[in-house]
Amino acid sequence: MKYKRILLKLSGESLMGAQGYGIDPERLAVYARQIKEAAASGVEIGIVIGGGNIFRGLSGAAKGFDRVKGDQMGMLATVINSLALGNALTDAGIDADVYTAIPMFPIGEPYSKWRAIDSMRRGRVAIMSCGTGSPYFTTDTGSALRAIEIEADVMLKGTRVDGVYTADPEKDPTAEKFDVITYDEVLRRNLKVMDITATALCKENNMPIYVFDMDTEGNLMKMLRGENVGTLVTC
Repeated sequence: MKYKRILLKLSGESLMGAQGYGIDPERLAVYARQIKEAAASGVEIGIVIGGGNIFRGLSGAAKGFDRVKGDQMGMLATVINSLALGNALTDAGIDADVYTAIPMFPIGEPYSKWRAIDSMRRGRVAIMSCGTGSPYFTTDTGSALRAIEIEADVMLKGTRVDGVYTADPEKDPTAEKFDVITYDEVLRRNLKVMDITATALCKENNMPIYVFDMDTEGNLMKMLRGENVGTLVTC
C-alpha cells in the first residue's frame, strides 16, 4: 500500500445519500465496507466526519443562533454521525473507537493523540468527533489538525466529487480537473478544497491532501493502491 496511516475526512452531507436529510443506512454500509477493506490491507485508519446532514454552525448563525452555540450544536451533530459510523463498522466486523474533543463519557472516550494512535496500532478504527472542540473552526480544520497530530501519511478528503477542478464541475461543464495541485495554487485560485485555515495548516506542516469521490464504492482501495482517482494537493 502507498500509505501506512491515513486520516479520512468524510462529509456529513454525503451521509444523507438519496434521502436528502439525516443518515442513509445504505450509504453508511458502503463506507463501512470500504473502510473495512482498507483496514484489512494493513492501513491504520483515523476518521473525522462532519455534521452538515444534521446541523451546521454557520447556517445556524445565519438564522440567528449565537455562533458559539451554533458551533457547539454542530459538534454534537458530528458525534451522532461518528456513533452511527462506528456502529456500521462494528456490524461490518471491524472494531472502532469513538473519541470526543469535548468530555462526553460514556458516549465517547476523551480524545488524545496517544489514545487514537494506540487504537489504530491495534487494528481498530479511531473516529475523532467534535472537530477541534472549539467554536469558529470547521471540521475541515479539525481534520487537518488530527491528521497532523496522529502523524498520518496523508489526509484523504472523501467527497461526492472526484477531485479538485478549476471551477465547480456540477455548475460549470467546462471545468478541468487537476491531478496534482499545490497548496499555494489552491489558495491563490480560491478553490473550495477546504477552508483557508485547514489548507494553510496542511501547508505549514507538509500534510498532503488527497481529494476523491468516496461515494463510489472501491475508490478508497484504488487510491491506497496508487491509482489516480482524485487530486493530490501538495507542495
